[in-house]
Amino acid sequence: MKKILTITLLFLCLFTTAVMAQNETTSTSSTTRQTKRGPVFRATKEQINQAQALLKSRGFYSGDQIGKLDDATREGLRKYQQAEGIKVTGTLNRVTLEKMNIALTEKQKTM
Repeated sequence: MKKILTITLLFLCLFTTAVMAQNETTSTSSTTRQTKRGPVFRATKEQINQAQALLKSRGFYSGDQIGKLDDATREGLRKYQQAEGIKVTGTLNRVTLEKMNIALTEKQKTM
């Protein structure tokens, strides 16, 4: 009888520990998902047009000035960023716009 009671208590303790561990993992995951990111820096259509013109004049881009960050523009940006010694991202971030002497919007200046 003592063996049955001991085994039952052992299983009860293991089950309780497993449930507690599962709850801890679940609450940690949901806390991580709720973390908010700051605002996303986005270039305007006019800034993209200006960047495409500059990239074209420097030989990094051969497409049309359409004001959209298409694959060819991103590739041109990567080449420009590498040539200028700035972090290569293929995006029109603040550092790249400033290096190109393209004016930032008031909203972008606060980011």
